[in-house]
Amino acid sequence: VQLQASGGGLVQAGGSLRLSCAASGRTFSRYAVGWFRQAPGKEREFVGSINHSGGDTAYADSVKGRFTISRDNAKNTVYLQMNSLKPEDTAVYYCAANMGPPFSVSIRYQHWGQGTQVTVSS
Repeated sequence: VQLQASGGGLVQAGGSLRLSCAASGRTFSRYAVGWFRQAPGKEREFVGSINHSGGDTAYADSVKGRFTISRDNAKNTVYLQMNSLKPEDTAVYYCAANMGPPFSVSIRYQHWGQGTQVTVSS
C-alpha cells in the first residue's frame, strides 16, 4: 500500500486543521494506521492510531481531547482532525500503515507516507 499525507499548513494557535492520509490498493481496509510527527531536532513521536475498521483509536496524552482520528475505508482515507492547536504541535506529520493491529511505536509500521508540514504560530 502507498500512502500520501496532505492538509498541512500554517495556522494560528487555537485553530484547526484536518490532515488526510490517502492510500492506494484494494486492501486498505485491512490496515491499521498510525499518525506520527517529528519536530526539528526531536525524535519522531506517536500521535495516534486507528484500527482497520475504525472502531478503536488511541492517542498520545499530549493530543488527547484535541485530536481525533477517523477513517473512510470506501475512500481509502484516514483523517486526523486537529483542534485547539498549540505552537508545540508544529512538526512534520506522517501517516503509516500496518497490516495488523495498531501500535504506538513507529518500527511496527511497514508503509509510510511522505509527511506534511504543520506550523502553528503563537
